[in-house]
Amino acid sequence: MPGFKKQTFMKSVLFKHRSIRKFRPTPIPEEVLRECLEAASRASTCGNMQLYSLVVTRDETLRERLAPCHFNQPMVRQAPCVVTVCADIHRFTMWCEQRDADPAYDNFAWFLNASTDALLAAQNLCVEAEMHGLGICYLGTTIYTAGDISQILELPKGVIPLTTVVLGYPDESPELTDRLPLEAVVHYEKYTDYTAAEIDELWAEREESELTKRLLAENGLPNLAQVFTQRRYVRKDNLAISESYFALLKEKGFFNN
Repeated sequence: MPGFKKQTFMKSVLFKHRSIRKFRPTPIPEEVLRECLEAASRASTCGNMQLYSLVVTRDETLRERLAPCHFNQPMVRQAPCVVTVCADIHRFTMWCEQRDADPAYDNFAWFLNASTDALLAAQNLCVEAEMHGLGICYLGTTIYTAGDISQILELPKGVIPLTTVVLGYPDESPELTDRLPLEAVVHYEKYTDYTAAEIDELWAEREESELTKRLLAENGLPNLAQVFTQRRYVRKDNLAISESYFALLKEKGFFNN
């Protein structure tokens, strides 16, 4: 593909990203899946250490076991490929120890480095997948049930799930999801805090959308912010998830030092 056409195609993929939640049962060809995984392995990484692992689950029985960890969302069973993205200091630690080098990566700083590596790899995986005509969806439920996922996938100490990506050929074509204006997320030179009026302006289009009106009617609430705080991500759940994930971090050895 000539350079200009390739750049145009790449921009089209990035600007037209959709989360796909309905998939055809068509298997992903081995060569396509391998290219996606190779793209993931080319992501930027701390010290070229590649502190992540991608657990690729295609076995139907295993996907069935993983489904409850993702609140039984149908796409976990529908999609032919489920990739659990993990922060992984285990492999690099083993390499160091086998060479009489003293690793010091069992701490929170290196959980953050490994998380960055893992999520960069995940995004490379997703972009490459979409370039091949595949659909993807990130599953935030991974954080909620990371302990159960760790047991099912037999993750050793030093390896912890961060997110999950379902991959497959789309069986739907949803509308693009709206985004906040660029001015909401970009700060030039230094962080410029928002005024109350600016916050109102940045969320105005989303708050006035037909989707928001439907959500308010369905939930019987006066505004979208309360849908988030009272229905989607409520305080008691947030605290419980934080506590369980923090406990798993300790169990997996990320707080030894």
